[in-house]
Amino acid sequence: MIDYFTGLPRTLRRLLLLVLDSVVVIVAVWAAFAIRLGEWWPDMLAQAVFLMPISLALVLPICWGIGLYRSVLRYAGYELFYTIFKGVTIAVLLVIASWAMLRIALVPRAVWFIYWFIVVALISGSRLLLRDYLLRRFAGEGIRKPVIIYGAGVAGVQLAMALRHDPEYSPVAFVDDNTELQGSVVLGLKVSAPDQLARLIERDQAEAVLLAIPSASRRQRRNILAHLTGLPVRLMVMPSLTELASGTKRIDDLRAVDVEDILGRDPIKPHPVLLAACIRNKAVLVTGAGGSIGTELCRQIIQLGPRRLVLFEVSEFALYRIEQELRTLCKSLAHPPELIAVLGSISHRKRMKIIMQQYRVQTVYHTAAYKHVTIVEANPIEGVQNNIFGTYYTALAAAETNVETFVFISTDKAVRPSNVMGATKRLAELVLQGMARQAYRTRFCIVRFGNVLASSGSVVPLFREQIREGGPVTVTDPEVTRYFMTIPEAAQLVIQAGSMAQGGEVFLLDMGEPVKIVDLARRLIELSGLRLRDEHNPDGDIEIVFTGLRSGEKLHEELLIGDVNEPTDHPMIKRAHEESLPWLQVQRTLERLTQASKHFDYALIDELLRENVAGYCGAHPEEEAEDTRQRQMSG
Repeated sequence: MIDYFTGLPRTLRRLLLLVLDSVVVIVAVWAAFAIRLGEWWPDMLAQAVFLMPISLALVLPICWGIGLYRSVLRYAGYELFYTIFKGVTIAVLLVIASWAMLRIALVPRAVWFIYWFIVVALISGSRLLLRDYLLRRFAGEGIRKPVIIYGAGVAGVQLAMALRHDPEYSPVAFVDDNTELQGSVVLGLKVSAPDQLARLIERDQAEAVLLAIPSASRRQRRNILAHLTGLPVRLMVMPSLTELASGTKRIDDLRAVDVEDILGRDPIKPHPVLLAACIRNKAVLVTGAGGSIGTELCRQIIQLGPRRLVLFEVSEFALYRIEQELRTLCKSLAHPPELIAVLGSISHRKRMKIIMQQYRVQTVYHTAAYKHVTIVEANPIEGVQNNIFGTYYTALAAAETNVETFVFISTDKAVRPSNVMGATKRLAELVLQGMARQAYRTRFCIVRFGNVLASSGSVVPLFREQIREGGPVTVTDPEVTRYFMTIPEAAQLVIQAGSMAQGGEVFLLDMGEPVKIVDLARRLIELSGLRLRDEHNPDGDIEIVFTGLRSGEKLHEELLIGDVNEPTDHPMIKRAHEESLPWLQVQRTLERLTQASKHFDYALIDELLRENVAGYCGAHPEEEAEDTRQRQMSG
């Protein structure tokens, strides 16, 4: 019967509800008299018959007018029952007033209260029954996954209420750190302590834990994750307070916990002066604008009030993607900058100069580079041309057009490099340090940092893909470590570091503690709701396989070449004091690299890199990788 009702057109369903409520009103009038007088057929039945049409004429139109019949029953909540209470109360008061004005007969006062109570109870009860049936039927169309909500506060309660209508998740329990809440029952679900998670997961066969603490810091999230270590569940989080307040996300827009939530640090409030110094009301150019760092730099720069933003990118698709994203973002800005997308290569020296002249560029963020170690190792000439000469040509164009500030994005792989990519980046640093000592008006500086999470070529996307495919997850060495930073944090610090440039500085970003890659792999497996398969757990889901260090790969990365660094105006940015090469030596090296590249003289390129880059010992063939590992471990 109810299935037939739900399949009817909405207009017909409303009419049927009107008929149902009409019956409720009539029954309520009779029942009120019967209960008050204690008789099935009371002597005052005639008065009841007169009261029925008056009630129908007032109750139904008022309930219609306040929107009772426009509500979608499946999503009915407290608002609907408040509407019923308000509508019936107003209608009954009007019925009483009408009855008094017509002076038909005296009615015991208790009849009116009983009548009001029965109408409210029957109309509300009918909606409640229909709603619960529809929810069960809706949920029954698919298998809802049992989940545990971590956090029984306001956000947790709202999430649980929202998930009542969700086709995918069904809350089965609450967990909360607050001892005052533990043991209580919220929305029919018991609140337990975090140390009960393993028992609850096993009892309810929960598939995920939903973190309902939108204000939780990354440190708090890491502590919560500690309770889930080794448990076969995924951790998902609800949107942040900012996303909820802005209306961009709903409370039930859940997402899986990402590695950024684990390794990322709680952000430090930026210095507004440092953010604006090189950007506000200026023409800014970003090379490699479609890359991981370049894209995030553009997102942040456009919010800081530049007069013009020039996107320079060699990849047509990457350029199109970032341009479209920024143009959409510009629509929400009160004073959007002029946005210019330029397709081209940093290896074209004359073109770089023309672009900077044409658009009167005042600040350059140079992120364009080849950065994949194994690829550059196999293609050293392209690495030299792009990373060294591309940087030199871009910096020279900036100097010749009187650009105010030039910020070069470097890498920790440039410190005592063991591969061609790192060596080319270090030589590019030396070129800029040499140019900074010349009589140019441009302030050159270098910002050096480690890996950024989720960038192209990072281990994190690779691990995710391997986990999706069922494994194994490949790690080069059990002892290998890397520094990590989130892309937004790195971009924000780059902007602030550039504002402190005087000329020739090397700025180091505080990367925190190094992370063991094998621990990162284990955590990503656990975050996916899977278990590690090893000798201790042969029935696990995903195993980790060690492949050995690749050619040119280091066991540990460093950020500082020398031993001296000093603080700056920002607590997360240090200024390093490092040796550089005489400009004449740099020029001669560039001339010889040009000839070596022209003649594809790989041996000479390797020799020049070894001569000029401290710590670089030349290209490592594949069989020397293990020797490299042993050397670093012993050192």
